[in-house]
Amino acid sequence: MTAKIAFDEVEVGTELPAQSFPVTRATLVRYAGASGDFNPIHWNEKFAKEVGLPDVIAHGMFTMAEAIRVVTDWIGDPGAVEEYGVRFTKPVVVPNDETGALIEVSGKVAAKLDDNRVRVDLTAMSAGQKVLGMSRAVVRLA
Repeated sequence: MTAKIAFDEVEVGTELPAQSFPVTRATLVRYAGASGDFNPIHWNEKFAKEVGLPDVIAHGMFTMAEAIRVVTDWIGDPGAVEEYGVRFTKPVVVPNDETGALIEVSGKVAAKLDDNRVRVDLTAMSAGQKVLGMSRAVVRLA
């Protein structure tokens, strides 16, 4: 499978469809099981507060994975992502209720590179705060 977006159809400034990703405590438990990361800051409210956090927080790698979905859904091929990196700036705090937290992600094409590649810059927010900084992906287009 190759990217469904043609390089010639994309301009710098092209905005990707924004998405919101809900996160509940149950989501974190499932992710812990899949990833093997059972650090109690991701499921134990008492422990998280004892170490200075406001509450249980989402796994950083989970947050990073949710953010790149905006890119992979846009291009239609996860294999077209050649590079991806972020800086973790704020945690995603997940309250113990039915709603949990929401990760809101937007992206836009920041540069056209050589060999049918583009750089996409992402913005990931939760509770009005930027949770990922320097979130960038290099993607090969058709």
